Amino acid sequence: MATPNGKASMRKQPRPAKVDRKLKRKREVESIEALQKAVDEIDPKTIPTKFTDVPLSRSTAAGVRDSHYDTLTDIQARAIPTALRGSDILGAAKTGSGKTLAFIVPVLEKLYRARWTQLDGLGALIVSPTRELSAQIFEVLRKVGRHHDLSAGLVIGGNSLQEEAERIGRLNILVCTPGRMLQHLDQSATIDVNNLQILVLDEADRIMDLGFKATVDALVEHLPQSRQTLLFSATQSRKVSDLARLSLKSPEYIAVHEAAATATPTQLQQFYAITPLPEKLDTLYGFIRSNLKSKMIVFFSSGKQVRFTYEAFRQMQPGISLLHLHGKQKQGARLEILKRFAAAKHACLFATDVVARGVDIPMVDWVVQVDCPEDADTYIHRSGRTARYESAGNAVLFLDPSEEAGMIKRLEQKKVPIKKTNVREKKKQNIQDQLQNMCFQQYDVKYLAQKAFISYTRSIHLQKDKEVFQLNKLDLDGFARSLGLASAPQIKFRKGEDLKKIKNQSRAMLSSGSEDESDGEGGLKAKDKKKNEVRTKAQRMFERTNQDVLTKHYQNLIGGESEEDEDNTEGSKKTLPGGADAGNDDDFFSAKRVMDDDALTEASGLQGQNGSKAVAAIPENFTTAKVLNLGGDRELIIDSKRREKLLQSKKQLLKFQGTGKKLLFDDDGNAQPLYQLRDEAHFEQQGAAEDQRQQFVEAEADRVRNADVEDKAMAKAKRREKKLKRKARERDEAMEGKSDDEGGDDYDDEDGGAYVGGDGKFGDDGDDGLALLRSLPIAGEHDSASEVDAPAPPKKKQKKWFQNDSDIDSDGAQKTKKSKKKSKKDKQKVFELDAMPDNLEDLEALATGLLDN
Repeated sequence: MATPNGKASMRKQPRPAKVDRKLKRKREVESIEALQKAVDEIDPKTIPTKFTDVPLSRSTAAGVRDSHYDTLTDIQARAIPTALRGSDILGAAKTGSGKTLAFIVPVLEKLYRARWTQLDGLGALIVSPTRELSAQIFEVLRKVGRHHDLSAGLVIGGNSLQEEAERIGRLNILVCTPGRMLQHLDQSATIDVNNLQILVLDEADRIMDLGFKATVDALVEHLPQSRQTLLFSATQSRKVSDLARLSLKSPEYIAVHEAAATATPTQLQQFYAITPLPEKLDTLYGFIRSNLKSKMIVFFSSGKQVRFTYEAFRQMQPGISLLHLHGKQKQGARLEILKRFAAAKHACLFATDVVARGVDIPMVDWVVQVDCPEDADTYIHRSGRTARYESAGNAVLFLDPSEEAGMIKRLEQKKVPIKKTNVREKKKQNIQDQLQNMCFQQYDVKYLAQKAFISYTRSIHLQKDKEVFQLNKLDLDGFARSLGLASAPQIKFRKGEDLKKIKNQSRAMLSSGSEDESDGEGGLKAKDKKKNEVRTKAQRMFERTNQDVLTKHYQNLIGGESEEDEDNTEGSKKTLPGGADAGNDDDFFSAKRVMDDDALTEASGLQGQNGSKAVAAIPENFTTAKVLNLGGDRELIIDSKRREKLLQSKKQLLKFQGTGKKLLFDDDGNAQPLYQLRDEAHFEQQGAAEDQRQQFVEAEADRVRNADVEDKAMAKAKRREKKLKRKARERDEAMEGKSDDEGGDDYDDEDGGAYVGGDGKFGDDGDDGLALLRSLPIAGEHDSASEVDAPAPPKKKQKKWFQNDSDIDSDGAQKTKKSKKKSKKDKQKVFELDAMPDNLEDLEALATGLLDN
């Protein structure tokens, strides 16, 4: 700035204090050397009790203190000093004993003493089997290492791979899952692992298992051998082959609870209840209703079961908050659900084994294992979600009667104290009717029930321990009904597969079944398709999966099961333990295939040489096809809506109705087939000609004899009927004559009508309108004496409305029935026969009599 005299003022600026970088670096080197000297002087026989007793850097000690850690646990007291000395470790301790802090502290100290900076690249790699556990480890690392100048990151599936690749090159500590880390090592050019100082495998027995074998082997090939390796788990593996794969150098095995009486925490109360498979959901619902003021985790063997149980129980509203967690959910949703469950006071979480290992959820009261775990180690990890850090907890296991002996034996070998308990019948609540109603009204619930049934059955089929898991001893029909299904879905299995390998495949490889880990640790594509291959529409349709999930159920509802369906169902149940052929497709549902007319003709068969109809050869995958026999040589197979439209076309149905046959009709109108001549060879097979003739004569004689007996009986019945009619007619005539003689007396007619003499009125009870006519006297029937004494004829009466002129005499008197008959007899002769002529002689005699008269 210029002054008034034109000269610039020169003001002195204060100089910053010089930082003696050399002195600072010297002090750091001295502190690191002093820390290393203190570590080297650690007495292996002396076990520290607090973190202040362990030689730690200022930053690590401040982070531990600020995270409110003070006292060392058993595994921490023995593993941290050993790891600080640079030794490889195999650490095993009970669940909830603080293993996470036992390897985080050595990781921070390793990089601090190596004077690691952000420019040095990746220095520590922490690998865990599940995303939830990786996220939990990263949170603990972030809290304890807050005072260090190191950079750390979380690399798990579900996030953007490109964003992670841009940042991963600047990170010093990585917490990851095996599949995601291998993907970055293969694809990301910014990551450099040549200077890796320490490798940590949490839940090492799970990572070293067959499910992660290929991934871990490929991951270790990228890492340098000059590194420190720490392995921690509640159930540690000591196989030489596993240790050689990781290039461990004289590892120290630290098992603080190896000599303990139990493999689980002493404050954990463990029970098991014998619950048949169809009753597990009823028992679970009653258990939840009885513990509404608790916080519980319910484990299932597959994610499909978790989804169905959550959706069904959510609609039934048991009175407690329900959450569900499985591998198919997105990563953000999984972390949010865990956060909500950890903050809840009373809640129920349905989950798979994705939260069975290492995940720390506070204040869990109950761990319920509805499905039997695959081994004793899985049981220990599941039940370890409660009773953590010396707090109390309870665990209950539901076992089918076929699983009891084998599973209890496995638990006893692992020193797991478990007691048998009985479920009170009054605590059970039958929810089968409610589930059936849901499945009937909501197609999505029914779909989840079918998938739950398939995934559970498949998981049992893939288990290695056949002493515990025996599929042929399970009541699968009852289990399907307990899910609300009308019948058990038809499924197929593949041989030679391992459950743990399938559970840890990539998301694209998982079709249905157990979803213990959907992290993407497979690296294989779902289908190996040729990109340039041209596929027809029919081929693409056959590649679809789950296209006939609901067909079997709908067939049962609409038309019921046919005999063939029942046979197929029984056959499928018999083949469940053995599985299907190895050449079958990977999908579990039998694909429904539509056939054209040519293929249908081949499948239906042709007319045989001797006129016999061939049996229709229906493919095995036609599980829902209907076979109709319309009378022809070919059978109509209805396996699709297009084939079903043939029933509406008469022209198309003529192909399956065949040609007509000639028939003969007898005298009674009954249809009979034409008599077909037999050839000579067939005639000779029936026996000698004389014997056949004799048999024919005897058969015809018997037939004629029987027909003659029937004809005679019929003729006798006709003669009897005529005789009765004649007697009835004579009786009527006798009654009429009696009425003429008695004149005007009252009498009752045979038909119930009453006549009142003298006044010419009808009785109300009569039904015969001609009773009065029959009672009137007939002219000419009385003798001369009676005519002298007879009174004067009555006056001519007026014709009634029901009388004709033919019914009135010339003198005006009404004609009677008797007079009418006499007039007819005067005109014609009447011959009465006792019986109808039976033979020719009777007819001749009758004709002669008629001619004579």
